Amino acid sequence: MATLRQLEYLVTVVETGSFTRAAELLHVSQPALSHQVRALERDSGGPLLERLPRSVRLTPMGRAMLPHARAALADAERARTAARRAAGLDGGEIQLATVYSVTLGLLPPVLRSWRERHPEVRVRLREFPHTDALLTAMAAGSADVAVGPAPRAWDGPVRELGTEEFVVVVADDDPVAAEDDDRVPLAALAGRDWVHYAPGNGLAEVLDQACAEAGFQPRTAVRTEQTAAAPLLAAAGLGPALVPANLIPPGFPGRPLRPDPPVRRLLTAYTRSHPDPLTNAFLACLSEGLRLTGPATPDGA
Repeated sequence: MATLRQLEYLVTVVETGSFTRAAELLHVSQPALSHQVRALERDSGGPLLERLPRSVRLTPMGRAMLPHARAALADAERARTAARRAAGLDGGEIQLATVYSVTLGLLPPVLRSWRERHPEVRVRLREFPHTDALLTAMAAGSADVAVGPAPRAWDGPVRELGTEEFVVVVADDDPVAAEDDDRVPLAALAGRDWVHYAPGNGLAEVLDQACAEAGFQPRTAVRTEQTAAAPLLAAAGLGPALVPANLIPPGFPGRPLRPDPPVRRLLTAYTRSHPDPLTNAFLACLSEGLRLTGPATPDGA
């Protein structure tokens, strides 16, 4: 029966194109490497590699085996990672899922802090345009922890992180920017053409709901699929945009105004089951590092 070591040897020989370079990379002697590959070939029932004067190449049997060898090695690595994390050891990988706006505005300082504390732990980030897609991915087991708007229904643990505030962005020369007050009644913008979001972006629903509560339906000047583009388009004068306040960097060329009534969204972190020690450490880092306000009031999708 093929061993993981033999499969690792085969994959490394293929990737380097040479028994000599593979032996150097694996820190084994070339005869030992060749012996293990031949043992794998005997067990498989035929040659997996064609030995050429200056290189090697896969035989048809080898091409059939290679993807399975790589998959077996990847599964073994995931198993080792899970075991180390269950034991509370450092190392391994955190798989994090979130929505675009959270990646852009809130996560960078958190991930920097996490990296400083746990430089040996990899972070795999998956991003989604809508909270429904985020929820579906989490239910399918695509990540260890999700960060985003409160899920409508979730059987596992949910941790409230705080409230995300939204601002209305306009150009510096917009008439409402000339007012001394940094607040703007949403109803006063009922006749304007807005920078809107593509229907698949969850912020489209946030804008539509906020405007509906103010008594109007926003007209659209332009729709963007990219969350980061909305404040830039608004600052360029295409119309007001409703964006999370944490997306606005220092020195931003437009004018952010606080909508009246306020627009807020509850953000949470949720997991599929009881978090292991490494996931708990990441949740603690989230709670410490997110720049959010309260009270937590759900609003929008």
